[in-house]
Amino acid sequence: MLPLSYAVRNLFRSKTRLLQTIGGSAMVVLLVMASVAINDGMKRVLSASGSNHNVILLGAGSEESIQRSEVPESTAGIAEAAVPGITETLGVRAVSGEIHYMNFLTLPDGTRTQAMLRGVTLQALRVHPEVRLVEGGFPAAGEVMVGRLAWRKLGLDEATLNVGGVLTLDDQALTIAGIFAAPGTVLESEIWATLGDLRVLAKRETLSCVVLRLDDPADYAEADLFAKQRLDLELSALRESDYYDRLSTFFKPLRTMTWITAALIAAGALFGGVNTLYAAFASRVREMATLQAIGFGRGALLASLVQESTLACLTGTLLASVVAVAVLDGRTIAFSIGAFTIDFGPGVAISGILTGLLLGLLGALPPAIRCLKPPLPTALRMS
Repeated sequence: MLPLSYAVRNLFRSKTRLLQTIGGSAMVVLLVMASVAINDGMKRVLSASGSNHNVILLGAGSEESIQRSEVPESTAGIAEAAVPGITETLGVRAVSGEIHYMNFLTLPDGTRTQAMLRGVTLQALRVHPEVRLVEGGFPAAGEVMVGRLAWRKLGLDEATLNVGGVLTLDDQALTIAGIFAAPGTVLESEIWATLGDLRVLAKRETLSCVVLRLDDPADYAEADLFAKQRLDLELSALRESDYYDRLSTFFKPLRTMTWITAALIAAGALFGGVNTLYAAFASRVREMATLQAIGFGRGALLASLVQESTLACLTGTLLASVVAVAVLDGRTIAFSIGAFTIDFGPGVAISGILTGLLLGLLGALPPAIRCLKPPLPTALRMS
């Protein structure tokens, strides 16, 4: 085998070609890592948003969208009394009637932007235990509390939504009373108002849903039986985790488009790299023939050429990883129902390394094989 130092020295024979290879591979690896991180982030936030302990009672036929659901306000009290297995703390059962409402808010600077609002009572904190107030307090009439990632969903600067600020919904000024966190869920992108305020502002007399928290997920059957027996309420029972799984399926085409875009750009970069290496290796046919004449086999020469390409692509992978961690890691991405944070974990890093290796291997093999294909006498006479 040729020493590795031979492949390293050959990398610097053409600094322009080396920079092209490193830059192209870095762009592809960065795009693949970003695609993996975005897909993982969206799937993670949707799966974490739904709890197996929570059951959503919503209007029959509205299983795909809580916003379109209509549930009689009396449902919360009826379900609380009729469904066994509901979590109870200090004699209070975890049942929350909620209104989910999407509309445009007017910001202090006059900008209008779409927001996801949820009308709740204090009971919402019992069925969503992941929610924690980090600043201020629970909203009273004329007030709201905002998730700590709501700024990203609204397309604002992070410092814009502070306690004491004012948001306007349908000419009604709402003061920000608090900021809450619900790590890893879409709740962090929402704005919560009192149930009474949102009932008036949304101009509706019904709830969007009633959320029950169960001690044992197996008690879902009792909630489902309740929904099927109470034909007068026209209800459908759905596990909260199943609801967000359906949303994840709904967003699957978006994630697929991300992969298709990454694949097309990677294919273009790969073909460009192959053309560059064809030109580079074509000028080294006689050099390879000379090495064969002094005793090196074609397998050893092929391995050395692949080493050159792989080293350049792995250098690009290292550059892409540094850029990803420095620029993209921790950034928040908004989508229609919330926002999620990009996390470059081990899985994303491994995908980047594998992409760099594949680029080096697949990009070098065709031109290397062509370079070594001519018979030795013919190759020695080539210029």
